[in-house]
Amino acid sequence: MINKKSLWFVTLFSLILVLSVYYITMPSELLIGSNDVVFHQNEEEEEPKPTVQTEESDFLTALRVESENQVLEEVEELQSVLAKSDASSEEKNNAYEKIKDINLKRGEEGNLEKQIQDSYGLKSFVKIDGDQIRVVVQSEKHDVKLANDIMRTVQSKYDKKMYISVKFQKD
Repeated sequence: MINKKSLWFVTLFSLILVLSVYYITMPSELLIGSNDVVFHQNEEEEEPKPTVQTEESDFLTALRVESENQVLEEVEELQSVLAKSDASSEEKNNAYEKIKDINLKRGEEGNLEKQIQDSYGLKSFVKIDGDQIRVVVQSEKHDVKLANDIMRTVQSKYDKKMYISVKFQKD
């Protein structure tokens, strides 16, 4: 049976995990301001280097918000099961395990988005549902080779066969 301390721990841990995933996936312009060009200067270097920031498309932002809302609703339902005094210990354990799985899945999605950003320089949205992974990439050109490379990159993170789909979305 889960006592109050354990329930608070699970709740706070879930909140911290949600905020850390949000911070990782947050567009970088919110962190540094709304300027399009940012100058970074090293102590050894006298001339500033301009860095152009790209903005995430409204479509990717809408996908993120929709996914975030679905996850939050599901986590709230599971947390209500944990808070019920009349729920069995098996129900509470199942709810706790589902919350843990949701948080792990969200971490994986964030890592895959970062991997695609680092490898290909493209903004993306990744949704994992069991053995199916949906990738939406913000790109003007629709390239079969690029899609295949992204699919191989994503599959390399898993031992078992995953069903990966890549969709290109214009800005």
